[in-house]
Amino acid sequence: MGIPFQLQSQQKESSPSEPVGGEKPVKNASTPKPNMATAAKVNAMVGNRTWFGGLFNGSGKRRQVSADKNFEMTPLQEQRMQKLKDRLNIPFDETRPDHLKSLKALWKISFPETELTSLVSEQWKDMGWQGPNPATDFRGCGVVSLENLLFFGRRYPASFQKLLLKTQGLRATWEYPFATAGVNVSHMLIQLLELNSARPKTLPGINFVKMLSEHEEAFDILYCIAFEMMDAQWLAMRASYMQFNDVLEATKAQLERELSLEDLQRIQDLPAYNLLLK
Repeated sequence: MGIPFQLQSQQKESSPSEPVGGEKPVKNASTPKPNMATAAKVNAMVGNRTWFGGLFNGSGKRRQVSADKNFEMTPLQEQRMQKLKDRLNIPFDETRPDHLKSLKALWKISFPETELTSLVSEQWKDMGWQGPNPATDFRGCGVVSLENLLFFGRRYPASFQKLLLKTQGLRATWEYPFATAGVNVSHMLIQLLELNSARPKTLPGINFVKMLSEHEEAFDILYCIAFEMMDAQWLAMRASYMQFNDVLEATKAQLERELSLEDLQRIQDLPAYNLLLK
């Protein structure tokens, strides 16, 4: 997918303790390493046999439809899409006080009881950044990936903390790094929703535009949903560190299916919306 900072799979066998793409895996010593026999399969998506079926709440007959080739955006949709696209073009700038303020706020939300000693600190690795300066990890996706994480922590603190601290489910010995995964989720959404195109041509992108006209924060909320889906996918596939790319691909496919349902108008209409905890 060409995603920045993605944990790239390697052809040779690697020890879980080896950094992949410069990233040190997160060890979860509190749980045993699960059986990997069913992991690393992109088509092993979270489907009707696991958590996804329960989210339909009896509406399992909802069907996917094809994209409307004649779809045209309303003035409101045009306005909100342009505002969102403008956000995507803002790089993270270490000289901007507002960007640094947001970075400090992200730490405070993540670890409210621990003081951050410096904006360049080994402490950032506890959140899952690649190094002591998280600013370097924003280069491929810009400040929007920081905004997404900050929104997640503020709007859905229970979900945010659950994923940050890996408190739910049977976890792998070597876990995905939370913050780096968050940047990947931002990039995946930008691709899936065709936000770098003049107008969406696929149904997921078109349905997202409809959601955006109903809720201006639809992109940020969808990010939170996608992050939850990714973690659920991780657990369902019994994945470990080297399978992160496969989990992300399966998450993208699952989200694409949900965004292709025929009766979507609001972000709350997505089955996976129910994953969010406040």
